[in-house]
Amino acid sequence: MTPQTRAEAAARHMMASDAASQCIGARIDAIGPDHATLSMRVRPDMLNGFGMCHGGFIFMLADSAFAFACNAGNVTAVAQSNQITYLSPGRASERLVAHARQVAVSGRSGTYDVTVLGEDGRTVALFRGLSRQLGKPIFNETEAS
Repeated sequence: MTPQTRAEAAARHMMASDAASQCIGARIDAIGPDHATLSMRVRPDMLNGFGMCHGGFIFMLADSAFAFACNAGNVTAVAQSNQITYLSPGRASERLVAHARQVAVSGRSGTYDVTVLGEDGRTVALFRGLSRQLGKPIFNETEAS
């Protein structure tokens, strides 16, 4: 199994049981051994009292992109710490895109940066996630081959 096919298979297995990502309508636009891109359309039920996308939904999209990126190697990893900075509001009906990329991995710990963009290319949020690998596979590679 190549690193790319492993990342694709891990993403399929994760998304199949990821009710949270499914709930926000997240879709996987790209996946690879050290990155993931997810997107979602801002729905009316995601808007706050000011008519902007609630920060919790933006965080959820970024966190999901982070999760798919740090699990692409088929070793279960969970969030250890996350931080987000909101720079521009998410707008009603627009598609937000979260690009996650691996910055560093040392032992079982990883650092990932996620940039959330609006449809016009503006930066909506910057997210940094720290992951911790648990040591167990997401799927059995022998059975998947």
